[in-house]
Amino acid sequence: MLTVLPIRYVADVEASRDFYAGLGLAILQEPGAAVWVRLTAAAGAVGVHAAAVSQGRPPGATELGFATDEPLEEVAQRLEHNGYPYELVEENFGRSIRVTDPDGVVVQIQCIDPDIVRRSAAAVAGDSA
Repeated sequence: MLTVLPIRYVADVEASRDFYAGLGLAILQEPGAAVWVRLTAAAGAVGVHAAAVSQGRPPGATELGFATDEPLEEVAQRLEHNGYPYELVEENFGRSIRVTDPDGVVVQIQCIDPDIVRRSAAAVAGDSA
């Protein structure tokens, strides 16, 4: 089985390991932990999004994001408990939390609502007709 493994290059492996573990990823310790750590989730994917309807993201932009079926309030409590300020955002696909990692990169944890996605897609289709 092929696994998608995006790689984040960071200034401080330990701080980033703690941050992403705090989001709910599991640490898979491997040799070379001072320079490399793999954090796993139950599943992975790559999303492709039209820049034209992405609320200001230009073509070619890449974000580190996670989709969750866990209530965002629980994710927010974990972030708050670990001292990470976050923003809860209403999106055209549902809601998301945006939080900044130790290197200053904004990470998105999204809760996708199929009804909102359908309404957004219908609105875009109506705009282009």
